[in-house]
Amino acid sequence: MKKFGMLFSLLFCTLLMLFSSGCSKVPAGHVGIKVYLLGGEKGVESEQLGVGRYWIGFNEELYLFPTFTQNAVWTLDKREGSEDDESITFQTVEGMSINADVGISYNVIPEKVPLVFQKYRKKIDEITDIYLRNMVRDAFVKIASTQPIETVYGEGKAELLKQVEETVRSQCKDMFVIERIYLISDLRLPDAVVTSLNAKIAATQKAQQRENEVREAKAEAEKAVAKAEGEARSITLVAKAQADANQILAKSITTELVQYKSIERWDGVLPATMAGGAVPFLPIK
Repeated sequence: MKKFGMLFSLLFCTLLMLFSSGCSKVPAGHVGIKVYLLGGEKGVESEQLGVGRYWIGFNEELYLFPTFTQNAVWTLDKREGSEDDESITFQTVEGMSINADVGISYNVIPEKVPLVFQKYRKKIDEITDIYLRNMVRDAFVKIASTQPIETVYGEGKAELLKQVEETVRSQCKDMFVIERIYLISDLRLPDAVVTSLNAKIAATQKAQQRENEVREAKAEAEKAVAKAEGEARSITLVAKAQADANQILAKSITTELVQYKSIERWDGVLPATMAGGAVPFLPIK
C-alpha cells in the first residue's frame, strides 16, 4: 500500500510537470529568450531562439522580443494609449519650462537580444517606456539647457532634435538602432512666453517688411535714374550725330554746287516781277 502511494505520487508529479510544460512558438520577426526559473542554471540562456516551435519545460519561461521597427509616443494626450502624462518637460538656458510630445522609432539588434534582457530584465514595452524614455528625456534636458528659448522655439528646433537623436543613438548603439526621434505636436510654453515671443516675431517681420519696402523703393529709384540717364545719353548721341551731319553738309556746300542745284531745279521761266530791275540770278554761260 505504501509503495502504491509512492508510485501514485510519482505519477502525479510527472503528469503535473507534463501539463505545466508545453510547446511554444517564436513567430516571424521575433527572437525568443529562454529563462530558467529554478536551479543552478536559472537566468538567461546564452543563445537566443530563432523562429520556430520549442518545448518549454515547467522550469523555463520564454520571452519574445520583436526585431522589427518599434514605434512609441510619449504624450500628454490620454488618447495616445496611456492614461498617464508621458510627455517630456525640459528647460532652456533661461530656466523656461517647455513641454513636448515626443515619438521614437527604433529596433533591437537581433544578436544583442540576450544582452538586452540581461541588462534590463524587462519586456520590450517596459524597456521602451522606462529606459529609452529616460534616455530621450535626459538628452532633451541636457541639450536644451544650453540654448535660449527663442532658439528652441524657433529656427533651432530642428537642430535640437538632431542633437537629441545623436545623443540617444550613441548611448544605446550596442543594443538598439535608433531610426528617428521626433516631435508629435508643437512645443508647449507658458502663455506669457508665447505672447512675448509672438510679439517679438511680429515686430521682426514688420521691420523686415519695411526693409524690403525701402530696398524696393531704392531699386525703383535707381531704375528711374538709369532710364533717365539712358534717355539723356540717347538724346545727346542723336544731337551730336545731327550736328556732325550738319557740319559735314555745310563743308560740302560750294558756290558751284548751289548754282548747279539751282539750274537743276529751274524750269526756265523768269519771274514776272523782279525787285529793282535785277537781272536773273543765274549766269548762264
